[in-house]
Amino acid sequence: MLSYIKRKLSESDSGSNNSNSNSNSTAAADLVRKTSQMSLDNGAIAYGEDALLHELGYRNATDLQETIYDLLRTIRDPEKPCTLEDLNVIYEDGIFVMQPTRSNVSVVRIEFNPTVPHCSLATLIGLCIRVKVERGLPHNIKLDIYIKKGAHQTEEEINKQINDKERIAAAMENPNLRELVENCIKEEE
Repeated sequence: MLSYIKRKLSESDSGSNNSNSNSNSTAAADLVRKTSQMSLDNGAIAYGEDALLHELGYRNATDLQETIYDLLRTIRDPEKPCTLEDLNVIYEDGIFVMQPTRSNVSVVRIEFNPTVPHCSLATLIGLCIRVKVERGLPHNIKLDIYIKKGAHQTEEEINKQINDKERIAAAMENPNLRELVENCIKEEE
């Protein structure tokens, strides 16, 4: 990595006309110019979390966040003829890209806000969110889905249900529940 940076800096030095400038402001401007030339768009090597996201096809964490939000915004409410976005159940600030796991799997936390503190369909909404993201992304990510803190009377119980793989699998085996989920997540024609 260090050799790559040195090579890029020397390449930019050879193309520069102001190589004899001694002022601090010019030196600082040259440094900004040189480092900006080494962005990911210009072939620099990404590392850490950015490397994983770049490998998955995202520019950065915000790009993954926006992709997930675009998937979720079209989910329809089970009771009302509106989307979860229309009802402010799903919102872009409720999607967090976390540090990857030790096995290098991206982790995304999704927070949603039921319309009322006693919403009887909060578990179904959480299930719809999980299914839509898992189907909509071409790669595996670890999803942590939670009700916004203090937004529901039984949030701890529901959070446990919608993050339990066995309960999710069992719920999706139920034909009636599966049909409800499919109706909520299908794209409008």
